[in-house]
Amino acid sequence: MSQRDKRRRLGQNYLKDPAILYEMEHSINPVGFDKFVEIGPGMGALTQILNKESIQITAIDVDKENIDHLIKKFDGPAKFHFILGDILNNDLQFFETSKFRVVGNLPYNISTQIILKLINHAKQIVDIHFLVQKEVGMKINGSPGTKDWGKLAIKLSAFFGIEILFDVPPESFDIKPKVMSSFIRMSPLKDPLITMEERNNFFEIVNLSFMSRRKNIKNNLKSKEINWSNLDIDNKARPEDLTLESYIKITKEVFGN
Repeated sequence: MSQRDKRRRLGQNYLKDPAILYEMEHSINPVGFDKFVEIGPGMGALTQILNKESIQITAIDVDKENIDHLIKKFDGPAKFHFILGDILNNDLQFFETSKFRVVGNLPYNISTQIILKLINHAKQIVDIHFLVQKEVGMKINGSPGTKDWGKLAIKLSAFFGIEILFDVPPESFDIKPKVMSSFIRMSPLKDPLITMEERNNFFEIVNLSFMSRRKNIKNNLKSKEINWSNLDIDNKARPEDLTLESYIKITKEVFGN
């Protein structure tokens, strides 16, 4: 397998556009004593804009060649810790030691799994800046009554405020993806609408609710005992028409407060 084919398989498209990197630096605004986790640093284009005095950077990459390159390339002024491994299989124990800012040009084929995994560590995250496929960005930032309001947007909006900062064209990468990308910011809510203890129950309700977009919410949740008269919710509505607050109400009705 050629290096190019390998990178396509891993979803590795590396930024090369200095104008886009400048905009990313301006959006992230790294300052002294920040602690960053960078997911999928690749050849270090995004790493470079974080590389400032008194900053700590923990960079995780699945590709040993990338890690070896980064170790040779970066020797300060930031303090670096490089981890070879799959972010999805890493227990991310370092989140237990401090609060971190999280950044990354995510592999498009696993971006959703990575973002959902970070919900587990939302209390230890200052903010998140990710470059993702534009379609994924729209699904992350969906709103009720639209086709983008689905499982991903509902789950994330219970824990994060979400912004799409700007779009990035295929020409900004060394290997051009076939789609547009978006740079997004996610900021943990000071008072999450769902506790970590309620999270799995909430996710179960959301997943069941979207088993079929064509069915109404009552049909999709027929396996649950729900007294709809206790809820100010139209049980004939389709799942994409319910608000986040409605899904929280249903969760509490099914599983208790």
